[in-house]
Amino acid sequence: MKITKLLTINILILTIFILSGCNILKPDWSKTAEPNAMKRARQNVEEGRGMTGGGLLGKTRGTDFVFASSNPLWRASLDTLDFMVLSNVDYAGGLIISDWYSENNPNESIKITIRFLASEVRVDALNVIVHKKNCQNQNCLIKEIETDLSFDIKDKILKKAALYVKADKEIITEKNKGKIKMSERDRY
Repeated sequence: MKITKLLTINILILTIFILSGCNILKPDWSKTAEPNAMKRARQNVEEGRGMTGGGLLGKTRGTDFVFASSNPLWRASLDTLDFMVLSNVDYAGGLIISDWYSENNPNESIKITIRFLASEVRVDALNVIVHKKNCQNQNCLIKEIETDLSFDIKDKILKKAALYVKADKEIITEKNKGKIKMSERDRY
């Protein structure tokens, strides 16, 4: 019993000596974070650890960060399908899939899939697919259908997206006017 305690204490002391010699446990105070947030942000961008936002500090790394809330096609699609329950929404994959939707007939329902092919507002930027499910005696047949509904949905999305683009441009213009007025006032 004494030997086991003595052995355990010796192993513990040896472990402490070994670990105290490791640089991992000793903090390197020369590598502390820059207290100035702007300098730290610039350093991160220059080292490739930050996002540039499309040319911040005059450099671009070939990556354009676009978020779902700033994509007019995405917003317009969600607004157009807001009456339906959505089963899959994947911005990174460019895909919106609705759940099965039926107004009056429980034996017949549709599912809408929107695939985004580009982020610009143009006719070929998205593909709208409509599937129809017909059920009789608990046997269901699902097939893709060609209907005016897919054209109407696509048309409505593109019109809304165009309005969003126009509104966003007006907001940017107003913000830029405000900056110009502020800088002119600061001169005097």
